[in-house]
Amino acid sequence: MSDTSRLLKEGLSDAVGFVGGALAAFWIARVLGFDLFADGYGGGSIGAIVAIGLGGGLGLQIARRWRAANAGKD
Repeated sequence: MSDTSRLLKEGLSDAVGFVGGALAAFWIARVLGFDLFADGYGGGSIGAIVAIGLGGGLGLQIARRWRAANAGKD
């Protein structure tokens, strides 16, 4: 696999993992009653911000582990 192709796969998988994890965490936070778009910085808003940050980081780590597990298959 060429360098450009490898870097493109790496970048796209990181982006999909991060955005997917953040979106999943956003919806889970909404179901649990945390509102990201609430007025001010109340507990619910801060909880949603933290959840989305953690979800994005978790999604990124999952994408990197998936890529590492499939590295030999290219």
